[in-house]
Amino acid sequence: MRLTKIESYCLRLPLVTPFETSYGTLTTKAFDLIIVTDELGNQGYGELLPFEQPDYLEETLATARIILTDHLLPLLTDRLIEHPQKINDWFLPVRGNQMAKASIETAIWDLYAKRQGKSISHYFKKTRLQLPVGISLGVETNLNKLVTTVEQAVAKGYQRVKLKIKPGYDIEPVKRLRQQFPQLPLMVDANSAYQVTDIPHLKKLDAYQLAMIEQPFAVNDLLDHRHLQQQLATPICLDENIRSLKDCQLADQLGSCRSINLKISRVGGLTEALKIVDYCQQQQLMVWLGGMFEAGVGRALNLHFASQEALAFPGDLSASERYFHEDIITSPFSLVDGFMTVPTGLGLGITLDWAQLNKLGRYRLLYQENRHQ
Repeated sequence: MRLTKIESYCLRLPLVTPFETSYGTLTTKAFDLIIVTDELGNQGYGELLPFEQPDYLEETLATARIILTDHLLPLLTDRLIEHPQKINDWFLPVRGNQMAKASIETAIWDLYAKRQGKSISHYFKKTRLQLPVGISLGVETNLNKLVTTVEQAVAKGYQRVKLKIKPGYDIEPVKRLRQQFPQLPLMVDANSAYQVTDIPHLKKLDAYQLAMIEQPFAVNDLLDHRHLQQQLATPICLDENIRSLKDCQLADQLGSCRSINLKISRVGGLTEALKIVDYCQQQQLMVWLGGMFEAGVGRALNLHFASQEALAFPGDLSASERYFHEDIITSPFSLVDGFMTVPTGLGLGITLDWAQLNKLGRYRLLYQENRHQ
């Protein structure tokens, strides 16, 4: 197949409630919808997901747009794409910028699956149609309100709760939640808010039977994480550190973690993500799927990917209404009896809501084939 057109919609969706982490407070999610079209008129969709500030990773939405248009798309010009797995190799001359790469790679996977008359789940191993899911909660200093929020989440059927923590907001909220919900699968996420000198403090979290402690130290660190993991009974989970299979292998071999939060966009797309899942299975390293405040297209991709039996731990796959008042697909995802359903149509199995896109988004033409050459 050949790409004849690549378009994007620049979007900004307000969050239902502000989401506070150690990085700051997010009130809207800005992202781009990428649409690729082939010579037969088929289309594939992907989301360009970096945050606007270089706090989660170095990559931002603005820099990713530049890398995508100036450096990645020229590498696809006049290419015959036999399989989406080729995209990774073609993008090797561009270092890093995994989210820019993932936006186009995942759109091409969607396009490829549609051309083959398959659901994208067809390309994954041992999949399920119904998924238990978890919820991620930001910093909430009013502990009574925090407890109420968790009560409501559990009542809706969420089967795991992740709480963002930071220095000064960690032991007390965890203690309160564990007292109120003694059997609830509970984990915490620090987003690199701590330093190695905080190890004695972090060791106190061992008392609360947490499923894991996610990313306590810096995004470029494996050594301090190793020291902490050696002193903790609670598994450490790495997130921001893991940009590739090689990162996963190194962290595992060093003993820096016992769990991986896998985000498709953070590792450059589906091809690399699938390699990481295979490695984790071989090494008996827990792997589960995280989220980036995806809208309907990215959320559909996550549901398909998380349908693999290897990703048994409930991921960050909340219902669309948890984050957004409006979505860009005609049938936003909902939670029913504690489970979410994987789409069953071709490709991602979703339909874009063009009225919403035209209302909420700013259109850009990124590439169009020159038919007169």
